[in-house]
Amino acid sequence: MSEMFTEYEDLLTVDEACEALRLGHNMIYALLKRGELKGYRCGRIWRIPKAALEEYVRGQSGIINM
Repeated sequence: MSEMFTEYEDLLTVDEACEALRLGHNMIYALLKRGELKGYRCGRIWRIPKAALEEYVRGQSGIINM
Protein backbone atom coordinates (compact mmCIF):
# COMPACT_ATOMS: atom_id res chain seq x y z
CA MET A 1 0.00 0.00 0.00
CA SER A 2 1.14 3.53 -0.61
CA GLU A 3 2.38 6.10 1.85
CA MET A 4 -0.52 8.50 1.23
CA PHE A 5 -2.83 9.43 4.08
CA THR A 6 -0.86 7.52 6.72
CA GLU A 7 -2.16 9.77 9.50
CA TYR A 8 -5.74 8.59 8.91
CA GLU A 9 -7.53 5.42 10.05
CA ASP A 10 -8.60 2.84 7.45
CA LEU A 11 -12.16 4.23 7.37
CA LEU A 12 -12.75 7.95 7.16
CA THR A 13 -15.73 10.19 7.78
CA VAL A 14 -16.75 12.82 5.25
CA ASP A 15 -15.06 15.47 7.42
CA GLU A 16 -11.79 13.53 7.38
CA ALA A 17 -12.04 12.97 3.61
CA CYS A 18 -12.58 16.72 3.16
CA GLU A 19 -9.46 17.41 5.19
CA ALA A 20 -7.37 14.76 3.43
CA LEU A 21 -8.36 15.78 -0.11
CA ARG A 22 -8.73 19.49 0.71
CA LEU A 23 -12.21 19.55 -0.81
CA GLY A 24 -15.49 20.85 0.55
CA HIS A 25 -18.36 18.77 1.85
CA ASN A 26 -20.51 19.36 -1.23
CA MET A 27 -17.74 18.12 -3.52
CA ILE A 28 -17.15 14.97 -1.45
CA TYR A 29 -20.89 14.18 -1.44
CA ALA A 30 -21.04 14.77 -5.21
CA LEU A 31 -18.07 12.44 -5.80
CA LEU A 32 -19.72 9.77 -3.64
CA LYS A 33 -23.05 10.15 -5.44
CA ARG A 34 -21.40 9.85 -8.88
CA GLY A 35 -19.32 6.89 -7.75
CA GLU A 36 -16.05 8.67 -8.45
CA LEU A 37 -15.13 8.23 -4.79
CA LYS A 38 -16.08 4.90 -3.29
CA GLY A 39 -17.74 4.74 0.08
CA TYR A 40 -20.73 3.29 1.85
CA ARG A 41 -23.42 4.48 4.20
CA CYS A 42 -23.85 3.15 7.68
CA GLY A 43 -27.25 4.58 8.50
CA ARG A 44 -26.97 8.28 7.70
CA ILE A 45 -23.18 8.36 8.04
CA TRP A 46 -20.83 7.87 5.10
CA ARG A 47 -17.68 5.81 5.59
CA ILE A 48 -14.90 6.13 3.05
CA PRO A 49 -12.05 3.62 2.93
CA LYS A 50 -8.60 5.18 2.91
CA ALA A 51 -7.82 3.01 -0.13
CA ALA A 52 -10.68 4.76 -1.98
CA LEU A 53 -9.02 8.15 -1.39
CA GLU A 54 -5.75 6.79 -2.76
CA GLU A 55 -7.55 5.33 -5.79
CA TYR A 56 -9.29 8.65 -6.43
CA VAL A 57 -6.02 10.62 -6.24
CA ARG A 58 -4.23 8.16 -8.54
CA GLY A 59 -7.10 8.34 -11.03
CA GLN A 60 -7.20 12.14 -11.01
CA SER A 61 -3.45 12.49 -11.39
CA GLY A 62 -3.03 9.75 -13.97
CA ILE A 63 -0.65 7.81 -11.73
CA ILE A 64 -0.99 4.07 -12.32
CA ASN A 65 1.09 2.59 -9.48
CA MET A 66 2.56 4.11 -6.37
